Amino acid sequence: MDAINRRQLRTRSRAWPSAVARALARSGVRPNQVSVASILFAAVAGGAFYLAGTSANWAAALWLVVAAAGIQLRLVCNLLDGLLAIEGGLKSKTGELFNEMPDRLADVLILLGAGLGLRDYPWGLTLGWTAALLAVLTAYVRLLGGSLGLQQDFGGPMAKQHRMFAMTVGALAAAAEHAVRGTRWALLAALAVIVSGCVVTLVLRTRRIARGLAAR
Repeated sequence: MDAINRRQLRTRSRAWPSAVARALARSGVRPNQVSVASILFAAVAGGAFYLAGTSANWAAALWLVVAAAGIQLRLVCNLLDGLLAIEGGLKSKTGELFNEMPDRLADVLILLGAGLGLRDYPWGLTLGWTAALLAVLTAYVRLLGGSLGLQQDFGGPMAKQHRMFAMTVGALAAAAEHAVRGTRWALLAALAVIVSGCVVTLVLRTRRIARGLAAR
């Protein structure tokens, strides 16, 4: 991905991601491999959400913490694959494909997994698959703008990093809630926030694309 059509992350300017990326490069790890690893961590998160819905007592809270960790490790992979590709000079001809496809799969695994874990809650499963669908659509609109010759729009309020922040906070809050009350309403609220935010994001990105095309 070129610098113009690249998500801006303040984390890239910190020392530790560059140090880890250099270590991975010296070990022969390539960006596409890191991108695939992000799917595995997303699957861990999605599976943990599902298991939280089938577990009781402390086990459910533990699975929710595992889900939060899986989400964050998925984001670390997203950070490192870009550093390896751009800063590390390891960009490949298939890099764009591996940059996008794992992200879409990871979103679906995490959000749908959360919905499955909340299938016994009102609208739980519906919110899960709706959030997954809207997450893919927000990425589609971003890529559509790029295909029309515009700069890709990574704006929110519910871009990928915002979705994953909401899910991480929701998972940890639900873990604490379950430990105290035996419920996971906080996770349901996180999915509702994501659905609402994605709708707004879709509208805003589409409007910005339309304005960009009209200004040509």
